[in-house]
Amino acid sequence: MKFRVKMTVGAVTLLALIFGICGSLMISASFDAMVESERDSALRTYYSVQSTLQLANSISTQSGYEDIVSALSTLGGSNRALWDGVCLAGEQRELYSSGIQPEKRETKAGVCTVSYWENQGERYLQVSGCLNVNDEMLSLYLLTNISDIYALRDTQLSTYRRLLVLTVIIGAAGSYVMALLLTRPLTKLTRTARQIGQGDLTSRADVSSGDELETLAKEFNAMADRLEANIVELQDNAKRQTEFMGSFAHELKTPMTSIIGYADLIRRRMLSPEEEQEAANYIFTEGRRLESLSIKLLDLIILKKRDFDLVEASPDAIVAGIVRVMRPQLSAQGITLRYRAEPGRCMLEPDLAKSLIINLVDNARKAMDNGGAIFILSEMTEAGCAVSVTDNGRGIPEKELARITEAFYRVDKSRSRAQGGVGLGLALCNEIAGLHHGELQIRSVEGRGTSITAHLNGGRVYA
Repeated sequence: MKFRVKMTVGAVTLLALIFGICGSLMISASFDAMVESERDSALRTYYSVQSTLQLANSISTQSGYEDIVSALSTLGGSNRALWDGVCLAGEQRELYSSGIQPEKRETKAGVCTVSYWENQGERYLQVSGCLNVNDEMLSLYLLTNISDIYALRDTQLSTYRRLLVLTVIIGAAGSYVMALLLTRPLTKLTRTARQIGQGDLTSRADVSSGDELETLAKEFNAMADRLEANIVELQDNAKRQTEFMGSFAHELKTPMTSIIGYADLIRRRMLSPEEEQEAANYIFTEGRRLESLSIKLLDLIILKKRDFDLVEASPDAIVAGIVRVMRPQLSAQGITLRYRAEPGRCMLEPDLAKSLIINLVDNARKAMDNGGAIFILSEMTEAGCAVSVTDNGRGIPEKELARITEAFYRVDKSRSRAQGGVGLGLALCNEIAGLHHGELQIRSVEGRGTSITAHLNGGRVYA
């Protein structure tokens, strides 16, 4: 059963219950008031008649009951509207009777009783009592027809039932319309949830009811936004993982095929000494490249799964040591390496920081075709230090900047592979910067060069 139907049934049931109880109580109270009024009127009439008969008896000059009967007959003739039946009876006989015959009931001196009875579909109110006449107790009965009161009650009940049915019908229609309007936001939420469940992550519930349902819709939409963002991120991660595995397989396939081929030729002794030397050199070179690849992949995995302890270190000393080692090799390639390092100490993992700077310098080297210049700048910051590596090489196209820190991603795949790159350098640098609570900041202009700054925010140490 739909919620709006439940609301309608509940509202109509409550309406019928309240209307039924209140209406019944009102009709019952009105009926009881009219019966009580008739009872009081009958009692007043009875006491009036009783007093009149006693007065007639007190002034009577006859020894019998003729004066009392005459007075009662006279009262009955002039006051028939006050009763529908009257009877005066002694112990042995009935002295006077007029109209509808009352029920003979036992009476007691000084006691007046009121009774109700029904005869042939008519309802009556009877007052019974005694009066003392000539030392004899006579019974006096007055009868009043109250069928009109019952008929009026039955008419009221019939009218009330018709009104109740009409009220229930109108209430049901009104309740259903109101429930339909109130549950419309829920219908929108249900439809939106169904669309999202079917894959439409952009679907949202447009609810402007100005109440708790609008708040619920806003929270639902916020949840859907987060869900969409998470799913998009998962899809993007899955895509990147697929690309990662494809790139990894490609990196392994080419050198492994060549290594196996050259090794087989050497094993069969089908090469001249010069060709054999060339094959051995190729196997050695590709083996070193695979070794470097495996080490960097291992570093990436370790960096993602472990926390490293940071210790006090001097970034200027680390930079100076790297320049001292790498300058001869870069000079041989026509590349000038210069640096400026601000003295100071901060919290670092020295080996990882060194690996980060070496990778940045190596990436700068690969961006140059015919020599150039690389400049390393190390500065102290409030949070630690910042190391920048700037080159005047080819630069990076703007559309590639967002992806260059992905594993195995290379701007120029053919040139990078020829230079021995596997696309892991900046991914490794990005992970190391993250371990130091920092990040990489990359600025590049195509054709003019690139500057990459690593913010290492492990904390500065003051003397």
